[in-house]
Amino acid sequence: MRYLKPILLCSLTALITPLYAASTDLTNLAGDWHLRVMDGYDVRKVRAILDFDPKQMRIGGFDACNRISGKLTSIGEHRYKTTLRSTRMACRGQSFTFVSRRLHEALESGFTVKEEKRYGIEGITIKSERHDLFFKRMGR
Repeated sequence: MRYLKPILLCSLTALITPLYAASTDLTNLAGDWHLRVMDGYDVRKVRAILDFDPKQMRIGGFDACNRISGKLTSIGEHRYKTTLRSTRMACRGQSFTFVSRRLHEALESGFTVKEEKRYGIEGITIKSERHDLFFKRMGR
C-alpha cells in the first residue's frame, strides 16, 4: 500500500506532462478564434468566439450566450488563466449553456494553448485540466 502513492504520482505525471509540454506562446495568437469542437462535441453552431490580445494580455469575445472579457495571467511557462467578466443575457438553449459553462471553466481554471492541425483544419487547442477546446482562426 505504501508503494501505491509513488506509483500513482509517477503515472499521473506521465499523463499530465504531455498536456503542457508543447504549448504555444500567445504572441502568435492575436485575433479572433471560433470554437469548433469542445470535449469531443461539434459546437460550431453556437458561435463561441475568443479574441486574444497578447500585447495587453487580455482576452475577449463571446461565450455562446454573453460578451466576455478578462485579463490573462501567466501561471507558469505558457500556462495562463483569467477571471472572466460577462454580460448577463439568458442563453438560448442547452447547447449554448453547455458551451458557455465549459468555456468559463477551461479559461478560469488554467490552460495551455497549442497550435495544431485537427480535423483537417489549422487551429489552436486550449487544454485545461478538464476540457479540450479546438478553435479555428476567423477570417482565414
